[in-house]
Amino acid sequence: MPVDPGPEEIKRYVDEDDGGPVVMLNMLKYKTDGGRESYAEYGAKVMEFLNEVGAEVLYASEASTALVAPEGWDWDSVMLIRYPSRAKFLEMVTSPGYQEIGHLRTEGLDEAILQATKPLM
Repeated sequence: MPVDPGPEEIKRYVDEDDGGPVVMLNMLKYKTDGGRESYAEYGAKVMEFLNEVGAEVLYASEASTALVAPEGWDWDSVMLIRYPSRAKFLEMVTSPGYQEIGHLRTEGLDEAILQATKPLM
């Protein structure tokens, strides 16, 4: 399972942009050899870039028991991050500063789900 979006996923993400805020669901499984540490370093450094685009961490936690999930879907952490718009998310991840730290995320993760969501109500 890839941990970073590819060109097709980015295109679909942009095509679905309605100009409104987006909450990104992050479900993360760390690599067993140093993954948690690498991701923790990324997490500390990414806060600057989240702040620059007006994003906020709504929720971050260690995952617990899955009551309903496919076998083997044991996530380590779950996060919800709100961005003012999809454009602001893309602005962040394509910025030169973020490009310097993005490898820490990739190096730390064994599996990930990064799902764009929008409010139903």
